[in-house]
Amino acid sequence: MQDIQMTEVDLDQIRGAKRLLEHPSFTARLTTAAGIPIEKALKYLPVKIKRGLHFATQKSLQSAYELALQTFPPQEIGWDPQNSKHRLSVMATGGVSGLFGPWALLVELPISTTIMMRSIMDVAQSEGHDINDSDVKLACLEVFALGGPTPNDDGAATGYFYTRALFARGFSNAAQTLFANGTAGVASPLVSKIISQIASRFEVLLTEKVASQMLPVLGAIGGAGINAIFIDHFQQMARGHFTIRRLEKKYGQDFVRKFYDGLKV
Repeated sequence: MQDIQMTEVDLDQIRGAKRLLEHPSFTARLTTAAGIPIEKALKYLPVKIKRGLHFATQKSLQSAYELALQTFPPQEIGWDPQNSKHRLSVMATGGVSGLFGPWALLVELPISTTIMMRSIMDVAQSEGHDINDSDVKLACLEVFALGGPTPNDDGAATGYFYTRALFARGFSNAAQTLFANGTAGVASPLVSKIISQIASRFEVLLTEKVASQMLPVLGAIGGAGINAIFIDHFQQMARGHFTIRRLEKKYGQDFVRKFYDGLKV
């Protein structure tokens, strides 16, 4: 293992993956779009909407996971994911929901999240992963927990590998157990637990997204524009995530982690 040397091509790829995964956060992107701190946008969010978001988050991830359970035809390794197509679809759902007010957002979220899940799976396939593999299905779901660091976060507790470690124990054996025994449905207690863990992080980003759509300053951007920022974020998270997983298959997790931690980007 000590004699392994990472190729220049792979070094460039891991460097690019770290740039995607660690900078910038979804919060930072929204703040840039709004021109003001995102915390101010949260003040515009009604209490009833905040309460409804918890249910909408769970429903959104359940819809996304149900999509992952389907079987998709394999694509050639290295093929181009349909990022633009999925981006336009999510922008359309955001634009339509924007016409019907804040409560329409709670209906739109499961639809948008399902489209984003398909986009994430697309990216996974383009990186050479078999999305019909049980472990990859759960890894696609894991992307929704990758929000990147925020101004209020403790940097030591928000990095990419830290987030993966939070779910590592549950994911490592869950995939084989669930799919081997035919208990991979959303109703499975183990799946519900995994979805709940991911939802706790995803809900933070959803809250910021919904709050931003209600912010007067962002009226010109609207739901379509904010959804574009939202899916761009997760497409980049997926690209970085599945690049790292591909390199881990080639070099081993410990070896890749060592290089990742030592890189300055």
